[in-house]
Amino acid sequence: MARQQKHFDTRFTLALLHPRLWGTWLAIVVLFLFGILPAVIRDPIANVLAKLVMRIATKPIAIARINIRHCFPEMHDDELNALIKKNVDAFVLCLLSQAELLCRSKAHIKRRVKLHGFEHVEKVRAEGRPIIFIMPHVWPIDYAGLRLNLEIPMVSMAKAHRNRLFNWFSNRLRSRMGGRIYMREAGIRALLSELKNDHSFFYLPDEDLGPQQSVFSPFLGTTKATLPVVGRLAKAGKAKVMPVTIGYDQHDRVFNLTVLPDVETDTMDTKENEALVLNQMVEQVIKAYPEQYMWFLKMLKTRPPGEAEIY
Repeated sequence: MARQQKHFDTRFTLALLHPRLWGTWLAIVVLFLFGILPAVIRDPIANVLAKLVMRIATKPIAIARINIRHCFPEMHDDELNALIKKNVDAFVLCLLSQAELLCRSKAHIKRRVKLHGFEHVEKVRAEGRPIIFIMPHVWPIDYAGLRLNLEIPMVSMAKAHRNRLFNWFSNRLRSRMGGRIYMREAGIRALLSELKNDHSFFYLPDEDLGPQQSVFSPFLGTTKATLPVVGRLAKAGKAKVMPVTIGYDQHDRVFNLTVLPDVETDTMDTKENEALVLNQMVEQVIKAYPEQYMWFLKMLKTRPPGEAEIY
């Protein structure tokens, strides 16, 4: 029997109206209200709320501080504190803006997300090949995914949330343009199948998935455990690999999404080389807009043998 692909069901069911989920519904309604507000009104509100988050989110901020210390050991305290503040600002802004991706028009999304470097995509698509876009965990990643999905067929993979209503909401948003959202349990086979069906997707290589099958490789100012699978996946699916950056312009109130030229998979001939190339792409994306990266993730949890834990 063929293996059944696991993807999120984004259809609405009456079970989502259970009283235990009413608090989540209230949060979604609030997000929708912010989503329909113009950015010129919403952004200042986000900046005010970010100050509150700075006071109460002590544990995530502590993790962010550790990550930044290791990734940028030369950074002075004032620079580090400024980066954390900007990072929290970016988190709150993206959170309050998120619902606009579901409730606003496609024309609005195109205005909000300015697409640069699309000629690189057009060149590859003219060859009839799909693309594996490399983007680490950044706050506006859903903006990047939906904007590209307006131009080319895309799928995605996401971790399931414990709250089934939030699960439905977030994946309904991500699949709005017709892209299918797979659960992590679907694995590499599902993504390879989609590549062969001419669907492109984002690959997030920065997550720490433990020491099994990972390779330790230089990353910014430290060393990181990296899972080297993209090179083999690209070759098997006849896909190109392209890093993508995205950052918010506070003045023009738009996201600038830039697709960079493809990276030759021949440079990923060994696991060690692939891990190095992947980390270099992630570095390139982070350095473009360091305030947009999810620094609160335990991205450096797995340490090389003999090195102490940092969290």
